Amino acid sequence: MTDGQGRLRDGDYIFKTHEQPFMPGSPATPDHPTLRRVAYLLIGVYLGLVGGFQNGLLIANLTSLQGSLALTPVESGWVTVAYNLTNACMSMLLFKARQQFGIQRFVRVAMACLLLANFVQLFDAGYAMELIARGVSGIAASGLSVLAIFYLMQGLPPKARLVGLLLGIGLAQVALPLARAVSPQLLVGGDIVPLFQLQFALSLVAFGLVNILTLPPGQTVAAFEKLDLLTFPMFASGIALLCAFLVQGRIQWWTTPWLGAALAAAIVLIGMAFLIESNRKNPMLQIGWMTSREIVSFALVGAMVRVLLSEQNFGASGLLATVGMNNDQLTSYYWILTGATFLGMVVSIVRLNPQDLRRPVIGAIAIIAVAALLDTHASTQTRPVNLYWTQAAMAFAAVYFMGGAIMEGLLRALSKGPAYIISFSAVFGLSQTLGGLFGVAALSAYHTLRTKAHLMAIGDSVTLTNPIVAQAVQQRAAAYTGTIGDAALSQASGAGQLVQQASREAAVQAYNDVFLLIGILASLVFAAMFVQWLYNRHHGINPLASELQALQAMMSRSDS
Repeated sequence: MTDGQGRLRDGDYIFKTHEQPFMPGSPATPDHPTLRRVAYLLIGVYLGLVGGFQNGLLIANLTSLQGSLALTPVESGWVTVAYNLTNACMSMLLFKARQQFGIQRFVRVAMACLLLANFVQLFDAGYAMELIARGVSGIAASGLSVLAIFYLMQGLPPKARLVGLLLGIGLAQVALPLARAVSPQLLVGGDIVPLFQLQFALSLVAFGLVNILTLPPGQTVAAFEKLDLLTFPMFASGIALLCAFLVQGRIQWWTTPWLGAALAAAIVLIGMAFLIESNRKNPMLQIGWMTSREIVSFALVGAMVRVLLSEQNFGASGLLATVGMNNDQLTSYYWILTGATFLGMVVSIVRLNPQDLRRPVIGAIAIIAVAALLDTHASTQTRPVNLYWTQAAMAFAAVYFMGGAIMEGLLRALSKGPAYIISFSAVFGLSQTLGGLFGVAALSAYHTLRTKAHLMAIGDSVTLTNPIVAQAVQQRAAAYTGTIGDAALSQASGAGQLVQQASREAAVQAYNDVFLLIGILASLVFAAMFVQWLYNRHHGINPLASELQALQAMMSRSDS
């Protein structure tokens, strides 16, 4: 609430000028005592990890979930869509909800959604409830990311509060490989219930923590308008159809008729939402700013990095599955990735230079290019230990680039005013979500085509007229003589085993093609960005000079 002079107060305490919220929807930042500051910091770290776990546990255990609920691949794909569409869209709506209803109501709703989603999954509720639960989890994860950032900012000194933003986003990334590392211990015996119990326990602790130590109050304004009820559902529906197209396209294949209709409808809905927003007096999304050359370039770079990072999410993971590695055999591998991700977050924060925000992005792309090219020599004998260094480098790059990218987008938004923060959130969030989905979809299609090409090439040489092939079939058939009495049947079994081996070899060679493609694309992107960076350095050009001046002015007002 406010006093008679419009100053924010909490009970009998009136916040000083420098303690006031930066904008409506954000909490005040009072001068906390040291112990309370540490408590805020620790709770922020916990919330950041729990938010990342919502997605990490889904990705890590999607196959087990599919088996437990007897889902088809298509149904399993819809579970992924349900999470991604809500997680990608809700940041915009939640931003206005905080402004309209206040930070405390936002906290209660976000935590109630998290508890509800994880509580429902404790019971064998079936496919329909799983879809609902995952959709709610996407909403809750979006809210948890913001809560983590707010708590971290409360625990940091004023001049380091922007670090809380980077730390909150980085912790969510650390949780992804961490979820894969701990999942095998949760699924002993094939029972998926312990997974849901862990999710519920984590959310219950989070609910208790945010109620024991609440955020300071913030200011509220009338943020929602009637047109929001039209444009947001329209925009969200378009994003939902786009997510469905990217996920189901690689499962049902791209020529499935309804996928084309979904893509067309997505373009129409998003276009109509943009058209309405661009003609509003107080738009939810600043379309003119979002479609400017600088912001489009920013979004494309962020999406491209996420596409390149699909080398790990699709390429390396798929390769290890193809050569027969299961989750139990990958625990050490994912612990290494967790450590590398954490290191990337720390280095990104420590080495962040507001005067040169493109350097970490360029460095991350260079790391991706080198790591992808080194992985092009995989074979059916490849094991996790052979990928430790390259995939650790990928995990490092996945977080290292974020510091510079987020700060660049944030500076461009802040230079225009607080109202542009929601547009920055939409641009960055969608570039990461859709970039990741597009990367997996595109690489999956490319891998399928290259697998067929390699299999045809192998098939031309695998004929029974070839003495070496005939001998290999006889050797494999001999292994069945003790269990199969029919000589013709044992011969067919040996031939079938040889075909399976050929298919596995073709798939591995196709993954090498995927790694090569990623390496080439990353090299081209690196070359283009590096040349521009060198040009700017040589001529003393800072593309963000005006934005940095605006930030310095803002920080000066905050310190005064």
